[in-house]
Amino acid sequence: MIDYSKIPSPCYLLEESLLRRNLELMNDVQERAGISIILAFKGFAMWSAFPLVRQYLKGATASSLFEARLCFEEMKTKSHTYAVAYRDQEFDEIMKMSSHITFNSLSQYERFKDKVVAYPEKISCGIRVNPEYSEVATDLYNPSSPTSRLGMTAAHFGDKLPDGIEGLHFHVLCESTSFTLENTLTAFEEKFGHLIPQVKWVNMGGGHLMTKKGYDTAHLVSILKAFKEKWGVEVILEPGSAVAWETGDLVSTVLDVVENSGVKTAILDASFTCHMPDCLEMPYKPRIRGAKMDPEKGKPTYRMGGMSCLAGDYMSEYSFDKELEPGDLIVFEDMIHYTMVKTTTFNGVPHPSIGIWKEDNSFQLVREFGYEDYKNRLS
Repeated sequence: MIDYSKIPSPCYLLEESLLRRNLELMNDVQERAGISIILAFKGFAMWSAFPLVRQYLKGATASSLFEARLCFEEMKTKSHTYAVAYRDQEFDEIMKMSSHITFNSLSQYERFKDKVVAYPEKISCGIRVNPEYSEVATDLYNPSSPTSRLGMTAAHFGDKLPDGIEGLHFHVLCESTSFTLENTLTAFEEKFGHLIPQVKWVNMGGGHLMTKKGYDTAHLVSILKAFKEKWGVEVILEPGSAVAWETGDLVSTVLDVVENSGVKTAILDASFTCHMPDCLEMPYKPRIRGAKMDPEKGKPTYRMGGMSCLAGDYMSEYSFDKELEPGDLIVFEDMIHYTMVKTTTFNGVPHPSIGIWKEDNSFQLVREFGYEDYKNRLS
């Protein structure tokens, strides 16, 4: 059991044992399927946990120079790098830290391919493609519309890939099931099946939520094995959410309770817009430990209010067993993936601390943030 008296507030708290549980499951999938699973930093970049991650996953994927550097320095390996566009002044450094480089367009590949060919170490190049199929319901997270800026549709290709392209990459899933992947593969093969025999690897991107309860990992293994055997290619998955799914919380504290027009709002030392932006962007309502997600008649009921001045920095009502008072603990569950990587210091709201509840039931405070962190992001 976590001793919350040892945890500063607010704080992102990773449970080491839960992360290991997820990694063990993912390692089992990659071994049974004969594929590679790598970590997507855009979903989880808590590098203090990378020594544990390295025990199970075979690498990481980066989407920028900074992520590639983080992979090289903290994951101790070269990255599978994909960016929407590469900057001329950064590309030489990206090559130094990448084993694979995927290009978003044929024109980007043509722009940089001579540099890759001339580089003294082998770099495997790929192209991102758009199968124009996705079951993602939220447009903000759906990259597969025919007019998407992400990847090339089949209309851009003839019967032959450009010389030097060794891989095809698609990423059209978001917290999806293995059955959604199966449907996506059908669309991918229909659009790009004539090109698959020309490549060495296929990267199926992220969005494979294999660590969620009820996910059919046996079905995932079967379709991955079937695809690999059919086409004779290396298969790569790069999940983000699945790695840190339900591995930790955002611990916060009630600072005040305000009431207007019969609506009570608990003001927290955390913020949705600063610390939990996906709650407003996706949107979704996060779980609070010990609270009811939907208001219950007769129970103390509150909105949760963030401490920024954004009018919409709040979440609709939760019901509790007792009245909330300043000093009460509010624990938002499942707040490790796609949270720390997207935070801001808007309004000068302090960034939560970062900590790990270790497997031996000790607490490790990894990082605290102060005024200089806020000031140094500005000029």
